[in-house]
Amino acid sequence: MQLLFETTIDGGRYIDWLLSGLRWTMFLWFGGAVIATTFGIVIGCGRTARSATFRFLSRAYVQVFRNVPLLVQAFLWYFVLPELLPTQIGTAIKQMPPPWASLLPALVAVGLYTGARVAEQIRSGIQSLPSGQREAAFALGLSGFTTYSCVLVPQALRTMAPSLTSEALALLKNTSVAMTIGLLELTAQAQQMNEFTFRTFESFSAVTLTYFALSLVIYWCAELIIRRFATTRKHPGLRNTPERT
Repeated sequence: MQLLFETTIDGGRYIDWLLSGLRWTMFLWFGGAVIATTFGIVIGCGRTARSATFRFLSRAYVQVFRNVPLLVQAFLWYFVLPELLPTQIGTAIKQMPPPWASLLPALVAVGLYTGARVAEQIRSGIQSLPSGQREAAFALGLSGFTTYSCVLVPQALRTMAPSLTSEALALLKNTSVAMTIGLLELTAQAQQMNEFTFRTFESFSAVTLTYFALSLVIYWCAELIIRRFATTRKHPGLRNTPERT
């Protein structure tokens, strides 16, 4: 990886380009995860709600954002949305300084796309719970909001934790779509390094290893969280074993 420590045309080093791309990739991943988690829980609950209107709107959201390719969504947020808004607002969006003009549309695109996928995971988790959970909550006089927030969603998150880890890893890979609308994240920096040095193998190997390291960190953190909040049952003289339902 000698390339990373060579001088660039702007007097810096290529490793600085890599670290800059890493910063924007992580910002995009974290922001997208917040958006996806928020929308995923709300829409996932809406898919199992008693209100037919809420179910219809939630289903429409999932069908639109999950079935339209992420690349197309990024282009729509970046190129089309400013043209649909009032002229002053659209012009202000177009004149935003870099990298915000590219970062915000990319953030919305990956967040809402992943949110639709998370919503289906939450829906599956809620529907996998015994129906008596909801009935008991209503029998105790709990409101719909309290039933979901304190009874159903926490249990669904535990059930769907492994699949949500896969969504977190997929979100990291999907951040590379942002390069198509001008954000210099990791993949874009690798492409830029290759264009200036013509050393394709070294450029993309460095970024590949970076993505691999980030994926391992995310996976290990998710494993720690899963073990911390796993439902266990203690038996005298025996190790903890998973509680069976």
